[in-house]
Amino acid sequence: MVMIRRIITGLFIYSVAAILLNLVGRTATKPQTAQLINWQNAALFTLPKPDPVAEAVMHQYLKIWQTTGGIPANQGIWIQTSSGLNLLAENQGTVALPAASLTKIATSLASLNKWGPDYQFETIISATGAINNGVLQGDLVIIGSGDPLFVWEEGIAVGNSLSQLGIRQVTGSLIIVGDFYMNFQKNPAMAGAFFRQGINAKTWSRGFTFKHATMAKGTPKPQIAIAGTVKLASTPPPNAYFLLRHQSPRMTQILREMNIHSSNDMAEMLGKSLGGASVVVEEVIKSTGISPTEIQLINTSGLGMENKISPHAATTMLIAINKYLEPFQLNIADVFPLSGRDKNGTMHGRKMPLGTAMKTGTLREVSALAGAIPTRDRGLVWFAIINRGNDIPKFRAQQDEILSKLTQQWGNLPTFNPDISQPAGILGDSERIQQ
Repeated sequence: MVMIRRIITGLFIYSVAAILLNLVGRTATKPQTAQLINWQNAALFTLPKPDPVAEAVMHQYLKIWQTTGGIPANQGIWIQTSSGLNLLAENQGTVALPAASLTKIATSLASLNKWGPDYQFETIISATGAINNGVLQGDLVIIGSGDPLFVWEEGIAVGNSLSQLGIRQVTGSLIIVGDFYMNFQKNPAMAGAFFRQGINAKTWSRGFTFKHATMAKGTPKPQIAIAGTVKLASTPPPNAYFLLRHQSPRMTQILREMNIHSSNDMAEMLGKSLGGASVVVEEVIKSTGISPTEIQLINTSGLGMENKISPHAATTMLIAINKYLEPFQLNIADVFPLSGRDKNGTMHGRKMPLGTAMKTGTLREVSALAGAIPTRDRGLVWFAIINRGNDIPKFRAQQDEILSKLTQQWGNLPTFNPDISQPAGILGDSERIQQ
């Protein structure tokens, strides 16, 4: 009965459209939360049999892992198709296992459900006092809203916009209000210190200088000196008035940056704005229908062996994200790394089939991989592999081998458009700053 419940749940949760990576234009519409399909009243029918190819490959590697000390009970596998959501192979498929950064799949799904793919965090820059002859005779005030991708380039862009307003010097302090992060620094006082440095090129570190060199040719170097210190406040000063509104990149771009580099800091920042790990779990269960026993989170980044996700839950969440993005003419390649397009971050050194969209997870004793491979004979194949053991590099290589063996049998059919990817100049774009 457990197997029947698992298969029926998987079969009716989603109807996944077409092929993963047919990337086209981006048309924003009203966000729609991924809805759980009412499958409980559906009629039972003959359950599909596991695929002999997938079963053979899975058992081959389970044997390899066992001979090298990897207990089969610690190795989770779930492989299924999009067409009818047929289960192809599984081992410990519905058992929650330490999944490391596969946790960020849950964080990504909850973020999309709450904010939508085009959402942008806003950072408001205000001032107290008049601006006379280039001198702001008062304080500069930053009101943050949790932007996890406010980095060097963004600070430089804001500094140049303040310069355009005629500000060269601030006689007062820099006041930080709300959740303001910079350069992945979650401490608001430290983030404020970064910002104060970033808007004054005379105090730049080597890191700021390097990042400026990667920006558009001719980008000015702001030189705004703040005489006072960095101060924290719960609310803006009553006499503060508006100067600038800075908008973050779109939510899909934020999530893609987080997942490409598996940034724990970004995931924790998003998690705080979402309401914490318990809220993320509730949202995932509500929008996918997976059992609460299949996802147990203590944080939204994946740090710690206490974060546990089943292979079935990982694939189900990826399918939910893909389904959610379809009305916006987007797919999971817009929020996760893609083999053949992305070279850095967690994709570095991997040898997956071309066109594989994926998310990795790594702890000292855990190596996990989940995603989707486009195939000729089986269409889009979703997978999750969670290995537990000591040889992480070997697990990674073997995960890639499993996917390669499957595509050798079923054919690799990458359909993504390599010319459509995250714009190179996404960071430090002055178009996202309004005066």
